[in-house]
Amino acid sequence: MAFSSVFRRVNVKELISNASVYASATESSGGMSLVFRRWATKKTAGSTKNGRDSNPKYLGVKKFGGEKVEPGNIIVRQRGTRFHPGNYVGMGKDHTLFCLKEGHVRFERNKLTGRKWVHVDPMAGHVLHPVYASGSTTAADLDAQL
Repeated sequence: MAFSSVFRRVNVKELISNASVYASATESSGGMSLVFRRWATKKTAGSTKNGRDSNPKYLGVKKFGGEKVEPGNIIVRQRGTRFHPGNYVGMGKDHTLFCLKEGHVRFERNKLTGRKWVHVDPMAGHVLHPVYASGSTTAADLDAQL
């Protein structure tokens, strides 16, 4: 069986002019029919992947060098240890640095390592606790002093 007996040659102009735009599959008139259907021109309304934002965290230095601070005042709010606690400065679990004694804030930077420290210089009358006096003090040294 030859292809010419099953399929007849049709040009594009004949296909377009003879095919109905809204024709259904049952309306085809004999032979091989090509049915053109119109589709919606807009996509369905899907959800967008944008449209949400987080609240600001208000990070940064709150008390600058030379400012007077009282115990409990927040000096720096930060993520990680960008600034390290020095004398009379405590660090919270979210790395917030806060004041432990009344005094003035002082920022220090190590020239070799580049590490930044935050200290509170206490007001007159405050004596530096031996634990804070030197960074190399161990528990054995403290027991020997007491």
